[in-house]
Amino acid sequence: MSGNTFGKYFSLTTFGESHGEALGGIIDGCPAGFTLDMQAIQAEMDRRKPGQSTLVTQRKESDNVRFLSGIFEGKTTGTPIGFIIENTNSKSQDYDHLKDTYRPSHADYVYDKKYGIRDYRGGGRSSARETACRVVGGAIAKQLLAPIQIKAYVSAVGEIRVDKSYTALDLSLIESNAVRCPDPSTAEAMEQLIRQVKKEGDSVGGVITCVVQQVPVGLGAPVFDKLDAVLAQAMLSINAVKGIEFGSGFAGTQLRGSQHNDILLPNGQTQTNHAGGIVGGISNGMDIYFQVAFKPTATIMKDQPSINTQNQVVTVQGKGRHDACVLPRAVPIVEAMTALVLQDLFVEQFGKSL
Repeated sequence: MSGNTFGKYFSLTTFGESHGEALGGIIDGCPAGFTLDMQAIQAEMDRRKPGQSTLVTQRKESDNVRFLSGIFEGKTTGTPIGFIIENTNSKSQDYDHLKDTYRPSHADYVYDKKYGIRDYRGGGRSSARETACRVVGGAIAKQLLAPIQIKAYVSAVGEIRVDKSYTALDLSLIESNAVRCPDPSTAEAMEQLIRQVKKEGDSVGGVITCVVQQVPVGLGAPVFDKLDAVLAQAMLSINAVKGIEFGSGFAGTQLRGSQHNDILLPNGQTQTNHAGGIVGGISNGMDIYFQVAFKPTATIMKDQPSINTQNQVVTVQGKGRHDACVLPRAVPIVEAMTALVLQDLFVEQFGKSL
């Protein structure tokens, strides 16, 4: 099975399944002699882990990271950093009824057809639990990238949206509520909607906005390795992501060029930032900002028609512990993938010693 490694110069390879013994990964290309803040890494994991609030799945996993290599006396050695995250509360029996049945909008059917075998326990490798490994890699990348700031927040849940630009929000409030929305009144409405949808046995999608500040000019490359192209690949590799837009995005199509162009100032900055901090695939020194669209969670607590391995029509029962809305737990994942992209490009641009 290919496609398990992300990055060229600072890379992350992940392994493991949702209901296996453990998940894990190998981070390669980390500079030597860097003191890692282990508490900060675990704090990032705590933002993603299940069971952190009544809004999300009640699977109880501590998601403690155990490092196996690449770190000596608290400092990186320049060799591959290996780590594992043990699964301690998987309850695989919750999926016994799916052994011969394909769930709607899950990867069950396509995995079976592609590989001739599938792990039906929580989706196996296709489970969003794999993203825990990405958060470990992203947490290390974040520390290497300081003082660059990467902040993501929930800007929409279903039809409820934050009607302000990120520049008009106090991003320090992101962690002040369970939804991870920096607009308190909107966050309350989002939470009510998620609880309502969860009570109905259904699910809801939304949008996460990501803002990256203090990025220097020059990250990214022309043609195929554009910064926005690599970020798009990173975001679209996250479970349930169905779209991404940079800067003005689709709304920018309604403007004229004279309205949309970002006029350069003598200090190299621009009057506006419709480009979202990326021009010609290269960072221009302005804030990078983009929005990521997440579809509703595929697993719902309602019976649905589907087919089994014999192509017979069956009813899939809604069982198990699942998120009615993945957005709150996806915030640190979006940040992590952004950090992995930027760190990889930093090494490419400035060298391994940074």
